[in-house]
Amino acid sequence: MDLSSFLRPNAVRVMAGSTGKKRLFHDIGDMAAAIYGLDAAATVDALQEREILGPTGVGHGVALPHARLHGLDRMAGIFIRLEKPMDFDAVDRLPVDLIFALFAPKAAGVEHLKALAMVSRTFRDESMRMKLRQNSDPAALHAVLTERRSTQAA
Repeated sequence: MDLSSFLRPNAVRVMAGSTGKKRLFHDIGDMAAAIYGLDAAATVDALQEREILGPTGVGHGVALPHARLHGLDRMAGIFIRLEKPMDFDAVDRLPVDLIFALFAPKAAGVEHLKALAMVSRTFRDESMRMKLRQNSDPAALHAVLTERRSTQAA
């Protein structure tokens, strides 16, 4: 499994910024509806419900909001790079500019956790974060995210 298996080229965007998590989740919901045919309102609700359990800002300017959704038959991802970082209640209290939203089928079990761990490992890599921050072209960002990397330890 790698990011190319669930991140479509048109699911990568660069945005000027967002006024807050709620607005960002609405933007993600709209993208999920347009790209993957998901219900935008249900997607936003699922992201907000997950965020209540604990912030998904994992540090180093990265957030990994995720949810399980009805109407989805396989993993789906959305990547957004914000030109202006925003507060996300991250564990290190730093603002977030790299957001990878991951969606799994409602019945997904271990597959969802494995995908989330793989995304987390990808964004833990400092050189990966630097490459993403230095680029504003969605096609190039998709290429950086989906390039084959050598096997990494969990």
